[in-house]
Amino acid sequence: MAYRAQVTWERRYVRLLILFDAAACVVAAGLAFFVRFGDLVDFETKPVSIKPYILMTVLLPVAWVLAMSLNRAYETRFLGSGSEEFRRVVNAAARFTAALAIISYATKAEIARSYVLIAFPAATVLSVAGRVIGRGILHRMRRAGRCLHRVLVVGAGESAATLVRLAQRDPTSGWSVVGVVLDRSPGRHSHDRPERSGFDLLGVPIVGTSETLHTAITATHATTVAICPQMDGETLRRVLWTLEGSDVDVLVSSALTDVTGPRISIRPVAGLPLLHIDEPELTGTRRVMKGVFDRCVAGTVILLFLPVLLGLGLAVRLTSRGPALFKQTRVGRGGEHFTMFKFRSMYVDAEARKAELESHNERAEGLLFKMRDDPRVTRVGKFLRKWSLDELPQLINVLNGGMSLVGPRPPLPSEVARYEDDVHRRLMVKPGLTGLWQISGRSDLEWDESVRLDLRYVENWSLAMDFVILWRTVFAVLRREGAY
Repeated sequence: MAYRAQVTWERRYVRLLILFDAAACVVAAGLAFFVRFGDLVDFETKPVSIKPYILMTVLLPVAWVLAMSLNRAYETRFLGSGSEEFRRVVNAAARFTAALAIISYATKAEIARSYVLIAFPAATVLSVAGRVIGRGILHRMRRAGRCLHRVLVVGAGESAATLVRLAQRDPTSGWSVVGVVLDRSPGRHSHDRPERSGFDLLGVPIVGTSETLHTAITATHATTVAICPQMDGETLRRVLWTLEGSDVDVLVSSALTDVTGPRISIRPVAGLPLLHIDEPELTGTRRVMKGVFDRCVAGTVILLFLPVLLGLGLAVRLTSRGPALFKQTRVGRGGEHFTMFKFRSMYVDAEARKAELESHNERAEGLLFKMRDDPRVTRVGKFLRKWSLDELPQLINVLNGGMSLVGPRPPLPSEVARYEDDVHRRLMVKPGLTGLWQISGRSDLEWDESVRLDLRYVENWSLAMDFVILWRTVFAVLRREGAY
């Protein structure tokens, strides 16, 4: 029953994406046609030049969806999370355009460049936008407890707890952990966890051991089995044999919980499938592209919204004593200090009053000072923080190369002085105006979680990830999550 329900919602979601892609291509092809031939109302005027384009405009959506399907852009395991889905859409569009160019060259077909330059880029952008809309719909349904994978976690001790914790942390992942099965591999002991059914792990019931896995799947109606990395090879083989023909997806977790797919590949050595981990992309052509993109976007936004920026600065200046901009030393890439700009949201004596408010710090670890109702914040400052407008002057830092649009949170020198060795990896890239911390809760995050997110960004950065983070930042700002 659970498997049929999962197949049903997955098929409906794929149909929705196919509809979005077809509609995107219809709009793009129609736009290209009317831009190119909109002034030709009499079809008999140039029948040879127009009719092929009418046929192409009609057939293009079908060919577009077929190209997406051939490039596995509808593969359900990549839908709803991560950047792989968008990468496949863009790759499919590029290959389709290249194939059409080759065919037109081979058949001597004359296709107007203006039609191609409008239709295919527009179709690509609209298809990606359709995926974003579809993902938003899927995430809302998952937050409401629908369209979920019923997951049975197989493992022992802290490894099982880590998987359960990660699944519970993000409801949009689509995982609903319905039970834990204890790994009873030879030599495996779990002294810190209950070892029999009837107990629970982080609120999830323990429903058996790896020896009774099939019974546990039947009892919980699980559609997915997630296996922790500590399971030995012999036990894993037996588990896989047990699940053959059961229509249950099997996922094996690696110990590299914060290294994502683009850096991982399977490399067979002496008959063993080993994980090959690429180094994080901290230099090279894509980093140059990121820098160019950052500066272009920052410069464009500053020019377009200059009246707004001046108006906000004037509001800060007129409603409280002190300058419009707040300047503070932060630490950038490689440990270099730079001056970060923000709209001043506090009274000028805020730093002097910090000591008397230290007991009200809502951060237990004490490394950062966060207070939801901070009396040092001005009335205009509360408005600016509520909508994250106080951070807009950081576009100047992006423009002069000290910051990036996306990256880790820019730390204070006092924070860096207390960093443990691993946390220094945050300084391997430029700090960002937004980042994974911004779209995951901001001030509501615990220190350890914000560090984990920053390190995850450093390890897995890509242009596609940046685009996803920028898009999600818009909705995070509108929801005002953790903004105070």
